[in-house]
Amino acid sequence: MKVLTTVAEVKSFVRAVKKAGKTIGLVPTMGALHEGHLTLMRHAKKNADVVIASVFVNPTQFGPNEDFDAYPRGFSRDCEKLDSVGVDAVFHPSAEEMYPKGYTAYVTVDGDITNKLCGAKRPGHFRGVATVVTKLFNITEADKAFFGQKDAQQVVVIKRFVRDLNMNVEVNMVPIVRAEDGLALSSRNKYLSDKEKKAALVLSKSLKEAQKAFKSGKKSVTELKALITEKIQAEPLAQIDYIDIYTFPDLEECEMIAKEALVALAVKFGTTRLIDNTILGGE
Repeated sequence: MKVLTTVAEVKSFVRAVKKAGKTIGLVPTMGALHEGHLTLMRHAKKNADVVIASVFVNPTQFGPNEDFDAYPRGFSRDCEKLDSVGVDAVFHPSAEEMYPKGYTAYVTVDGDITNKLCGAKRPGHFRGVATVVTKLFNITEADKAFFGQKDAQQVVVIKRFVRDLNMNVEVNMVPIVRAEDGLALSSRNKYLSDKEKKAALVLSKSLKEAQKAFKSGKKSVTELKALITEKIQAEPLAQIDYIDIYTFPDLEECEMIAKEALVALAVKFGTTRLIDNTILGGE
């Protein structure tokens, strides 16, 4: 596996791949890799000839009081994991490489899809995401890119700017990977105490209940939200940030679920904010 740290190195690698007529699959990550990330890599391996993973903790998507400095990092461990699933190259740039002195260009997606859920709670977050992902698409000339459903709103935002800016990359969303107990895998799970980890199981349990209620005919957004809220509020360690239901993939408000809907949660356990979701009517 090649380790590339500069844009020039990636461009040189990509030129050779394209010359050989091969397709490129990109998996952007912030490192601290777990089985969820490796599942994305495997999907990329199946669907593209050459896989590039990026490992970059992107400063522009963190707010002033967020966990940028504390965000878990361990590049050599990440490389071992990437190598084990057959990734061809990893791009691990410095912040200066991605945002050199005098950098002023940013990508902003306006409107409803960015001003709710995590967009409402983390101002500037999606501007940072859209900018870094656009740069990664341009640097790697990816034919396909792979993102996890756990960040469903992020996937919607990325698909929107890819469409609006006429980019030649196919964006794929891969289902959430969960631990055996149901907890959605996340790099931030490392922050949780054993007690908090146990308490956090209420997220997947409440989403499961929502799926069950929906399948048995409950289509009212108000009723489904109430059911989830009640279950999460019964867990003393849980501090709800938001519980929302929107049409999917348009993220529009609705009173009754007609087709597909995203049930999205953000809940804090101690100082750790976890997100989780499920898509109703998506089977």
